[in-house]
Amino acid sequence: MTEASDHRDEVTSKPRSLAEKLEHLLTVTAPSGQRPPSNEEVATAINIAAGEKTISATYVWQLRTGRKTNPTMRHLEALAQYCGVSAAYFLDEDESRKIDDQLSLLEALKQSDARDIALRSTGLSESSRQALHSMIDQLRKLEGLSDDEPGTGL
Repeated sequence: MTEASDHRDEVTSKPRSLAEKLEHLLTVTAPSGQRPPSNEEVATAINIAAGEKTISATYVWQLRTGRKTNPTMRHLEALAQYCGVSAAYFLDEDESRKIDDQLSLLEALKQSDARDIALRSTGLSESSRQALHSMIDQLRKLEGLSDDEPGTGL
């Protein structure tokens, strides 16, 4: 096991706080090359989607910084919907890990090279896709990367 995968195992075995999960979601779901949304942007988007004032920018800030740790289910659902995930992300560690694995793949696809490889592999035969998979596995080994990191399957 590499040092990076040891660190990842250590990090994923410890439950994350609501603030950590929310900040992670807002960071990885931001469009490529853009900063995470501000508290005001999050609150405004949620309130527009709800058609009423549901949440304030101050409350979003309190959740992001851990000053508030017990939001209502309505707030969790609104935040989850804003980020495009299930509210279970905030409530269930197994579910948040599964979603994080999917988000890791999305984050990798934001990189133009990774997206280009994925798009160019469309239409290849099964044997060609397997050869590509083998090459990627070999390159990961050469660079000291683990095979069990999220988003490594093709």
